[in-house]
Amino acid sequence: MSTLERIHTDEAPAAIGPYAQAVVAGGFVYTSGQIAIHPETGNLVQDSFEAEVGRVFDNLEAVLRAAGTSLARVVKASIYVTDLDRFQVLNRIYAERMGDARPARSTVQVARLPKGARVEIDMVAVA
Repeated sequence: MSTLERIHTDEAPAAIGPYAQAVVAGGFVYTSGQIAIHPETGNLVQDSFEAEVGRVFDNLEAVLRAAGTSLARVVKASIYVTDLDRFQVLNRIYAERMGDARPARSTVQVARLPKGARVEIDMVAVA
């Protein structure tokens, strides 16, 4: 049976519920969904949609780094957004941050996200 390692880093916001920032199991890292909470202030970044997406990626990178991996090793991303009219902006920032990595991906419009966030992303990466 595979062991589970729960990941925590102060470089990403603490979980806002009873869950880990990520779990390593079976050679993969499964991140919890990240919204644009700044880890130092605990506040949601809402300056602009672009800033919000950027903070989400900063948080994901911190969690992946704490688990010993990176965006380059992501195999699946799931994106939840409250307005698909922002899809082009989201794709531009996603492409910039992911670089040459092209994991499988789902993007879904949802009615609401925690704390009024406009975007949430979770990822699965090779450990």
